[in-house]
Amino acid sequence: MTTSAGHEIRIVREEDLDDLLGLMRAYCDFYEVAPADEELLALSRALIADPERDGMQLIARAADGRAVGFATIYWSWQTLAARRIGVMNDLFVDPAARGSGLAEALIDACAERTREHGGGALTWETALDNHRAQRVYDRVGAQQSRWLSYTLSP
Repeated sequence: MTTSAGHEIRIVREEDLDDLLGLMRAYCDFYEVAPADEELLALSRALIADPERDGMQLIARAADGRAVGFATIYWSWQTLAARRIGVMNDLFVDPAARGSGLAEALIDACAERTREHGGGALTWETALDNHRAQRVYDRVGAQQSRWLSYTLSP
């Protein structure tokens, strides 16, 4: 898929991993977490190995081939709607590419992949203080959830 701003968005392949790792590292830095590079690459390789069951990552490249954004979709089910869904856990656009419409294009690509996978909805979360991202989500017509997320480490 090529966006109106000339970015190419496609499913991540093994040859993308060096470029993807830099984007994932910047995303983790933004949220002030530091998983090991090996763990990030293992996640990506698991998705490459089984995109039908687990999910996939999309990478966006500028016209010059430079990696400028990525998104990760995981497949799940939603009992309350009795349907399959895509969960977009990650969305990151390099600061130099922000404002170009790339975030919206990545969301669109995730929604398209979710439809292709039989999903009835694409869901995601963002930090409460990530107001820039929230403005993007509002622009694409996403509706804010009324759910509060919790995390429990086993």
